[in-house]
Amino acid sequence: MRLSPVLTELAQYPFARLDDWKAEATASGIELIDFGMGDPREVTPAFIREALAASIEPVSSYPRATGLPELRQAIAGWIERRFGVSVDPAKEIVPTLGSKEAIFSFAQVALGDKRIVAIPEPAYPVYERGALFANGSVATLPLKEENGWLPDLDAFDAWDELALFWVCYPNNPTGAVAPLSFYEELAARAREHGFLLCSDEAYSELWFDEPPVSALQVEDRTNVVVFNTLSKRSSMTGYRSGFVCAPPEIGDALRSFRPTVGTAPQEFVQRASVAAWSDDQHVDDVRALYRRKRETLLPALEERGLRLAGSEATFYLWVDVGGASEEFARRLLGNGIVVAPGSFFGEAGEGYVRFALVPTQEQCEHAATILREVL
Repeated sequence: MRLSPVLTELAQYPFARLDDWKAEATASGIELIDFGMGDPREVTPAFIREALAASIEPVSSYPRATGLPELRQAIAGWIERRFGVSVDPAKEIVPTLGSKEAIFSFAQVALGDKRIVAIPEPAYPVYERGALFANGSVATLPLKEENGWLPDLDAFDAWDELALFWVCYPNNPTGAVAPLSFYEELAARAREHGFLLCSDEAYSELWFDEPPVSALQVEDRTNVVVFNTLSKRSSMTGYRSGFVCAPPEIGDALRSFRPTVGTAPQEFVQRASVAAWSDDQHVDDVRALYRRKRETLLPALEERGLRLAGSEATFYLWVDVGGASEEFARRLLGNGIVVAPGSFFGEAGEGYVRFALVPTQEQCEHAATILREVL
């Protein structure tokens, strides 16, 4: 049987490898504390769950790709409160089934005569995989600690052949943030050379000092497309609810494409999402939880000579381990602690590991004890 050559030629999805490692460790009797995947295990706030339950009707219908008007309005309201930017909910907002599927499929909509997709590295693997399945060509820009984990735009020389330029700030996996001046420069290049600045902002609401800026805040949003989600902000990973905010012509293209692939969120999830986007207090509470976990785990790492290399925001600790990241991760796994090797995010991630602060507070305290004993 002949399968997609892209599928057969791709290496195993990195986190599937991590799942294999964990299964081996569990089979050998090791009890695991899992900092590997960015899957929050905090309780989804009660008012969101109640809104979901109250929205389940006796008869269900297919959801529409345009999304409920009240959801689009709630998202636009949040954008204005959070970033001071006014967007048209009817033309510029497209609700999505989380952000992962929207990120993966976006190249199928946006690649035309130009086929190059620029992806900073280390990075979330889905940007690259989405480009390859759309028959795009990937150009990798290394992110380096000495540059604040920002790509060196002057080192890239294929601007006129470029279709998409992906960025993610606050960054997964490094936790770095980007200044508005960076977005302004990249947006100006996007207008000049005719590509789209695609900004994955899934972690925009998890910070420790100052609120991160958004690509939506640039002076001219003509070529800017922003992706966000409730997964991290509201501890709603299983709900799969996000959005794309894009110029009207891109919004129209998405609304034409998305009914074909059937990825509109269920209406009861959309109504729960209205409640989530309309409330900001619970997000303050979520940030406080991650701050406490960070303050529990970080001292144990620093006491053993490991260095935090970024992590101004997100719920990730990006840690310099001074050597092979997979070897370090396997060593910790043998002691019951799961982390993601930096190499899983590309060659530029080697030498680092990522701790996702998603275990419970009690588990974080136990992990800190283990780290002090084994490092």
